[in-house]
Amino acid sequence: MTPTRVLPDLQCSLVCDEIRQEINGNLILLGVITVIRVPQIPITLPQLFIFNRWTAGVGEFSESVRLLAPNGSVVRKSDVRFALRDPGHSATNVSFFGGLEIAVQGVYSIEVLVDDVMKLRYALPFMHVPPPPQGQQGQPQPPQHPPAA
Repeated sequence: MTPTRVLPDLQCSLVCDEIRQEINGNLILLGVITVIRVPQIPITLPQLFIFNRWTAGVGEFSESVRLLAPNGSVVRKSDVRFALRDPGHSATNVSFFGGLEIAVQGVYSIEVLVDDVMKLRYALPFMHVPPPPQGQQGQPQPPQHPPAA
């Protein structure tokens, strides 16, 4: 008996600055992000992409990607439907969050669900890193050497 529906596995989920497509159809992920450093808070980021790849499933599914603030509230959400006809096939979904307003510094979270089943939740820290004082931008910093013994 052939199964008509098997929940897929999430092969990977990556946060990126940008995703482009080559002429042959392959995707190029630019700026894979683990921490977002910003010069001020609050800030509006022009764009953020989440790349998800699903495999080993059969059927039609609904993916939900959520960006949660440190307090657990939903900052942004993306929903997409996709299908896998055979367990050997895969599906790639890209969520685009444009004009993303970040109000507070802290550890945000990305949640990835399929048909309301949580597949992955991971941290995405937003850190305030002030710019260097005026006149010191681009100045090389002297190397830090340990004291002589």
